[in-house]
Amino acid sequence: MSSKQRQLQFFGEMSFVIFILTSALSVSSLPEDLMESRRRVVHVLEDETGAVIVQTAPGKVVTHRGGSITLPCRFRHEPENTDPARIRIKWTKVTDALQFEDVFVALGKQQRVFGSYRGRVFLERAGPGDASVIIQNVTLEDYGRYECEVTNDMEDDTGFVNLDLEGVVFPYYPRDGRYKLNYHEAEDACKHQDAILASHSQLHKAWLEGLDWCNAGWLEDGSVQYPISNPRDQCGRKDNPAGVRNYGYRHKEDERYDAFCFTSKLNGKVYFLKRFKKVNYAEAVKACIRDGSAVAKVGQLYAAWKFQLLDRCEAGWLEDGSIRYPIVNPRSRCGGSHPGVRHLGFPDQKFRLYGVYCFRKYMDETAGGTKVTKPLKESLVKRKSSNSIPVNATNAI
Repeated sequence: MSSKQRQLQFFGEMSFVIFILTSALSVSSLPEDLMESRRRVVHVLEDETGAVIVQTAPGKVVTHRGGSITLPCRFRHEPENTDPARIRIKWTKVTDALQFEDVFVALGKQQRVFGSYRGRVFLERAGPGDASVIIQNVTLEDYGRYECEVTNDMEDDTGFVNLDLEGVVFPYYPRDGRYKLNYHEAEDACKHQDAILASHSQLHKAWLEGLDWCNAGWLEDGSVQYPISNPRDQCGRKDNPAGVRNYGYRHKEDERYDAFCFTSKLNGKVYFLKRFKKVNYAEAVKACIRDGSAVAKVGQLYAAWKFQLLDRCEAGWLEDGSIRYPIVNPRSRCGGSHPGVRHLGFPDQKFRLYGVYCFRKYMDETAGGTKVTKPLKESLVKRKSSNSIPVNATNAI
């Protein structure tokens, strides 16, 4: 029986069993004793023969983009002296639409990693019965639900674990205006702004944190929803309770809405470029390039607001031609009483003048076996310098 025929199987009464150890760990580099203390079995039962039967349950692990994470999975076999070379371990990613993406498979000492996971997924090998895998350099697309399947000859069992990301949800619409995107265009729009379409759980969490937006947008499962914290007549009637309003699943090609995007921690820095005069869009692009950077994307500005606590009461160009600025500490002269990223629309790119937000990516370098992250501009300056000539690489941000 294949894993795809057992999409909802969470436990089985057989001599070969697998169990998920749910965990709240955020990265695989936590101390081993702390990692062990956070693992727990959900339920353990015994049948009349004394064999252990384990009920698996969805666990959740949390990290951020660029981090490393362990997807925990343990199994026990009766009898204990089973040949390890006959054990097959398979990890698969399962989407909300019950589509399956192969991630990793191992049979004895033979292993194979698939697709975008190549070079990033490895067995943890913490001891006998450990089928856990480590995912390194986690991407936005890694978010989701994973199935761990362990097989020995004709007997197998599965468990599930959810990989969650720390991040921020933001509404998005293009220069063309609101309700202009079908599902595939919304998906592309988020990717172009360094993000992905948000899931329902991510949007719901954002609503719990105060997100209030009166325009419906696509989510990654093909549904259209919008979060309302302050009910009002123009947003689904004032007498309706607060919550995430749901239009259900819509036609992905024909119907058009906005998008709700999700992004996570940056491998770089967003900053407001200090200049003596304001610039149009073309001048803003050139200014960031001269500073060793690029004009920041919308998702990058939201990530900087969320994780860098970027707070700047100055409007600036972004890559999509919009004008925005991030506020962490609200004040009356900076757009209202709530924190957030203010949006001033899409002005004329040739004649309107503003500041600009730039994004500078970090480079990873190895020094004495240790991975060191440095600003890209500093690394480029050092490479261009000759031998022992000192170079002033001070960042004037």
